[in-house]
Amino acid sequence: MASTDRTADAASERNLFITVSGTPGSGVTTLCEGLANALNCGYVSGGELFREVAEERGVSLSQLTARAGESEELDRALDRRLRTIAETWGAANNSFVLESRLAGWLAGNRADFRIWLDAPEEVRSERTSDREETTAEMQVREVLDAARYESYYGIDLDDRSIYDLALNSGRWGESSLQEIVLTALREYDPVADEGEFVVPAFEP
Repeated sequence: MASTDRTADAASERNLFITVSGTPGSGVTTLCEGLANALNCGYVSGGELFREVAEERGVSLSQLTARAGESEELDRALDRRLRTIAETWGAANNSFVLESRLAGWLAGNRADFRIWLDAPEEVRSERTSDREETTAEMQVREVLDAARYESYYGIDLDDRSIYDLALNSGRWGESSLQEIVLTALREYDPVADEGEFVVPAFEP
């Protein structure tokens, strides 16, 4: 734990804007919460925004997902909200974590470090077994999301080229995964950085 604390202290001094994206059940939320706690910084989850909208409208996540598939309005409204958050924090010069499937794309080059998580389907299915959304519904949502983002913005969710770190979270436990990411953040030097991919601009 002491090693993790020292790594977190070193990383927190950098005031990095970090995005975390990934497949359902890959541990995105757990990692984001761990990073926000270790770096003592703000954190916004696209999934939580989606759940808030579902509660406001008195529908389930599955019902809201279905409605999103029928109209662009809901998706684009949520993406615009996330883009505004990204713009605000991108200019704030404070450490911040933004999580959503499109976070890396929405934040674009405002983000200092973009992370993608995935895991084998059986691992993700086991991790999400106690959620309201079933494994089958989760799989359908993944397909629908990919199709919508391709249709709306020309974004291929299978394109990992914009991410600075892409990890199979099934290979490590929660604490080990967090320490790997914190180590990468600590070792990242924005001044010496010569490897940033330019993220294509688009309007939600």
